[in-house]
Amino acid sequence: MKKILVAAAAFVTLQLQAQTKWNVDASHSNVKFEVTHLVVSEMDGSFKVYNGTINSPSADFQGAQVEFAIDVNSINTDNERRDGHLKGDDFFNAEKYPKMTFKSVSFKKVSGSKYELVGDLTIRDVTKRVTFDVTYGGTTKDPWGNTKAGFKASATIDRLAYGLKWNTLTEAGGAVVGKDVKINVKLEFNQAKS
Repeated sequence: MKKILVAAAAFVTLQLQAQTKWNVDASHSNVKFEVTHLVVSEMDGSFKVYNGTINSPSADFQGAQVEFAIDVNSINTDNERRDGHLKGDDFFNAEKYPKMTFKSVSFKKVSGSKYELVGDLTIRDVTKRVTFDVTYGGTTKDPWGNTKAGFKASATIDRLAYGLKWNTLTEAGGAVVGKDVKINVKLEFNQAKS
């Protein structure tokens, strides 16, 4: 029994040592969203301040753990008045809930460079399970010897389910702001130095 426990402890230690940590490089990344406006067009925006990590047990990121946080106050739709409204209680209530967070529960390869990322997305005080379609762009070294990895990910969420409740109708009866919000992220990560 003692030998089994020692072997199990050694296995866990090796697994922990095998984890590779990656940190998001915000200067080469972006976090954007788009939503239907007046039924006939789309409005988009972005978040300027965010951070994230990947802890991966393998070189191909299969089974990696992903965590991400966004500063809601960094929202930017190129319109200060609209940004102020989005930060208010009709939408994010950034004063009370300044962060959006994501924590993965699974990250698995579907085929080739295509992955599926499943995790819990928290906006305001609501947490819901979300699935992102991910494309892994590959891993390379930059001219300074840093190891980089690139990903694109997208998902669609129902903003009303997260308490982003503001809505009004057009004369024709359509929503001024659609309920479905598409999230598009392009992220470059730096491998942490050991």
